[in-house]
Amino acid sequence: MLTIGIGIVGLGLVAVGLAMGHATAKALEGIARQPEAADKINRVLILGLAIMESVAIYSLIIAILIIFILR
Repeated sequence: MLTIGIGIVGLGLVAVGLAMGHATAKALEGIARQPEAADKINRVLILGLAIMESVAIYSLIIAILIIFILR
């Protein structure tokens, strides 16, 4: 069960890291194209990053549950 828990954390964190990097790159590209929309883009970016971060926390919690409870 330990390897399954570690795999879930690894997969969750890699996916979240890639998604956060991609979202930030696209937000910066959007701001570069339309600087007047920077406030709207930043608000949506921060909200999206917070949701992505919660996915990483959930994957950590699920992995901890798998490692310690399902022994």
